[in-house]
Amino acid sequence: MPSGAQSLTAYATVLEDPAGALDLDGARARAADFRSTGQADEAFSFGYTRSTYWLRVELYNPGEQALARMFEISNARLSDIRFYYRDHEHHTGSARPYASRPYPNRYYVFPIELAPHERQVIYVRVWSEGAKLIPMTLWDPLAYAAYERHDYLVQGAYFGAALAMLAFNLVLFLNLRDRLYLQYVGFVFFAVMALSGQNGLAHEWLWPGVGGSWPNVAASLGFSLSAGMLTAFMRRMIGTRKLVPRLDWVLRMLLVFFFVSPLATLFFYVQTAGKITTIWAIASPLIMLIGVVCVFKRHRSAYYFTAAFVLLFIGNSSSSLAALGWLPHNPITNYGSQIGSAIEMMVLAFALADRLHVMRREKATAQRDALAAQASLIVGLQQSERLLEGRVEQRTRELQAANEHLAALSMTDGLTGIANRRRFDEVLAAEWARAARQQRPLAIGLLDIDYFKQYNDHYGHQQGDDCLRRVAAAFKTQLQRGGDLVARYGGEEFAFIAPAVDAEQALAIADSVCRALEALELPHAVAPNGTLTVSIGVAAWMPKAGESPADLLQAADQALYRAKQLGRNRVEVH
Repeated sequence: MPSGAQSLTAYATVLEDPAGALDLDGARARAADFRSTGQADEAFSFGYTRSTYWLRVELYNPGEQALARMFEISNARLSDIRFYYRDHEHHTGSARPYASRPYPNRYYVFPIELAPHERQVIYVRVWSEGAKLIPMTLWDPLAYAAYERHDYLVQGAYFGAALAMLAFNLVLFLNLRDRLYLQYVGFVFFAVMALSGQNGLAHEWLWPGVGGSWPNVAASLGFSLSAGMLTAFMRRMIGTRKLVPRLDWVLRMLLVFFFVSPLATLFFYVQTAGKITTIWAIASPLIMLIGVVCVFKRHRSAYYFTAAFVLLFIGNSSSSLAALGWLPHNPITNYGSQIGSAIEMMVLAFALADRLHVMRREKATAQRDALAAQASLIVGLQQSERLLEGRVEQRTRELQAANEHLAALSMTDGLTGIANRRRFDEVLAAEWARAARQQRPLAIGLLDIDYFKQYNDHYGHQQGDDCLRRVAAAFKTQLQRGGDLVARYGGEEFAFIAPAVDAEQALAIADSVCRALEALELPHAVAPNGTLTVSIGVAAWMPKAGESPADLLQAADQALYRAKQLGRNRVEVH
């Protein structure tokens, strides 16, 4: 047996047990069926399959002294591991409590000892809900102790830095109330949860007594939610909705996936884990590509985000490729995910700091511009003071404009902002005369709010005034022609004038008004149907000799009375 560390992938043979029915005696009985996979990687990789796998490793001590070794399986997310050594079974895995491990470590470590000239066959039975990536390494105890110290030091440095950035940006959010900082905090939090679940630290420190699917599910939830928070952070930080609106739809769909997939993970982890992982593998380059597009559009924040995401992608890829044996194992590839994640978090933190700096600079520029404008205004006022005659003329024009404004106010209802009764009477007289000259019809309508007195009594006059304003606004939107007029006739009554409109057209206009107000769904607790409604009476004809506007108005009033007698919330025409 070698000293130091030795990967066992090339020395182990494998037996697939699709039904998971074999026990140790059954596996031994089928020793001839164990086959070498021919893999020279650092780990066996069987993908997402429901089969159980048996691994057989033969160890031999040719020396004269007993040898102690550490047998490590360095994948914390393997659900069920049974390690058989000298007919003793060690049963552990992510689906069992942390205390089931024979050696306290974030991975699965089994101390073994071989007597001089002893040959020992070790069987390992592995089943997992997720991907079956099985890296096996044999360590010299002293070498493993040094490696373990260094490993926990790196993990502590990473998680300490991540939590420090999380706390700092949480304080910034509480002070600035900028949602972007909260999204960054959410991203860091879920990334920490995901990586701690991925590398076994969460099972060791956060939920050591928990077994079942939760340790694996928690890691998958963390990855999905951290990706979702990062995508939301990207959209807000870069402003993809305006910068790249078509690609922003892709980000929206990814957001839906990232925040909905945890539900599938919770309830159907075994069935969906492989499919979700495939979509993740597609989503990462896609997000990176969208970031590059934003960089080409010269968006300042896109430079930071894309650089951060590329570094994270490189870090994750280096760890994955090293696990498959395509890259050599070294501190960079071993901790690629943590290194990439830490650098990404720092770059995004710099991006937030740069954003704050830009905002302060823009604010300072705006203040300087405001001061310059104020100084210019003062100079202008000083010059105007020296031009007394010009100021008197200006004041005269202002007085004339004010008089015109007062005249307009005298024609406007102060509560609703539409024409008042006085204006209505003037326009009705003028339009009546015009209709008589041009021999064309003239239509008017009277509107009354149903049960308005009860509304006021129930909700109070302030709510009643607000109701009148909303009714007036909705009423006005239905009559938009140049010659149309909407007015408050008095109290809860409104009226409209529509030149060149016959009775059928007037009925259609009034019906659209009635439906528009009903669509507001203003609550009216004491009304029969629970919402505010109106009744409208309309009249329209061509003026004849001997008739007056009062006749038309009286006809509309009679139609309104009939609408209320027939049950309200309706339109009647004379």
